[in-house]
Amino acid sequence: MDIEIRPELQALRERIARTLDDAREEARAKRHGKGYRTARENVADLADEESFQEYGQLAVAAQRSRRDYADLQTNTAADGVITGTCTINADLVGAECGRAGIIVNDYSVLAGSQGFFHHRKLDRICELAMEQSLPLIMFTEGGGGRPGDTDVTTQIAGLNIKSFSTWAALSGKVPRIAVNNGYCFAGNAALFGCADFCIATRNSWIGMAGPAMIEGGGMGKHEPTAIGPIEVQEKNGVVDIVADDEAHATALARQLLSYFQGEVAQWEASPQESLRDAIPEDRRWGYPVRRIIETLADAGSFLELQRIYGRSIITGFIRLEGKPVALIANDCQQLGGAVDATSSEKAARFLQICDAFALPILSLTDTPGFMVGPDSELQGAVRRMSSLFLAGSKLRVPMVAIFLRKAYGLGAMAMTGGSFVAPVFAAAWPTGEFGGMGLEGAVRLGFKRELEAEQDLVAREELFQQLVARMYEVGKASEAASYLELDAVIDPAETRTVVLRALAAVRKT
Repeated sequence: MDIEIRPELQALRERIARTLDDAREEARAKRHGKGYRTARENVADLADEESFQEYGQLAVAAQRSRRDYADLQTNTAADGVITGTCTINADLVGAECGRAGIIVNDYSVLAGSQGFFHHRKLDRICELAMEQSLPLIMFTEGGGGRPGDTDVTTQIAGLNIKSFSTWAALSGKVPRIAVNNGYCFAGNAALFGCADFCIATRNSWIGMAGPAMIEGGGMGKHEPTAIGPIEVQEKNGVVDIVADDEAHATALARQLLSYFQGEVAQWEASPQESLRDAIPEDRRWGYPVRRIIETLADAGSFLELQRIYGRSIITGFIRLEGKPVALIANDCQQLGGAVDATSSEKAARFLQICDAFALPILSLTDTPGFMVGPDSELQGAVRRMSSLFLAGSKLRVPMVAIFLRKAYGLGAMAMTGGSFVAPVFAAAWPTGEFGGMGLEGAVRLGFKRELEAEQDLVAREELFQQLVARMYEVGKASEAASYLELDAVIDPAETRTVVLRALAAVRKT
């Protein structure tokens, strides 16, 4: 028997239907024709099934005075941005820990531009996130501010909106992840850049102004694909992770968020015995430290940020027995592991974010120290390198330091929160070596007279190597530990156990 539906409920159903993809066939086909997904398809993939609660779905662009209202309901659906609450990863971390808010800009509505009600919706979800401690994921595709909202007659420039400050004010309060695919210009780019973590697809162009604004500023005509292509924004550190497409970006966003949501019950780990031979016997040789990280971490749990920016320090997340841990590590295959100005700032910002959200930190140290020389000073080394000490001094979360090999000078101290006594536990592998500066430099400086006195070049080199070997014996891990400059020397195969024991001793706040 057919159940009669009251006319007002039927009208509501029809009104809601006009905001959905089935009623917007042309817009959906255009997105699919470019190989992109619709905004609602991204929402469905991001949020756990049946968990999304939408806010402001019936909004339209503030253009009733210039356009047909029925047209606005379909072609400016939700005023170009879908916002709401949901759970993400609830199957891994539980419903309470899975609580989240999402913001998905809809490029099929007026090129994803930001209008009057669009901003009102952004403010509403950001304020709710602040009140309820909801992490936020925002898809940022869009062209910035919208000049055509003619219904708004009580403002001139429209610069008294709160959206940018409201979004920025969440910094350090809740994790914020920005995801971009396609064009992201002006106001949309400002929101993208304010996020704690930025993911973008290979089909992304991100800039603080789009073509129209650039031309209007007298700086010539430029195609949108010439403005902030992904190749540029990955190299300069604007983008943390590059994704293949929207599906991949969404999966990365879910994984990245999970480290801030808590422990997972299911995990696997590789056999740890291979770590005993991970460091080459010749101390001058490099090695792939990512292989060590992937062995230490729970299988499949390592997620790296900014891989090709600030390359001499690796930053990212791992899990140990399901527990999320932030990680920094020197890459001896880049600058010999020396800490340069760019990697210092990269690591400092990473530590600040992880500290704000109470993630413990593991430092895998193998560095000859800070990168020095005239070229380094041209990069503002003094100020930029010091940022790593500033970040370390403010850490409230526990850090565990594992010295894989070289630990020299100020650079090694900066990698461990500013001092070898700053970590809750500092241990070395047997291959560890320590000193106020690199052994070779220390010999050249400290034994300059003796070396210059030897006129025969072959004999001089032999003397040099003897002095280096002698200093190595003095500064090797077991000797440093005997003077209590570190807490222990450990079997590399026991590193996971050592780190977990150290973190287990930390008082939970």
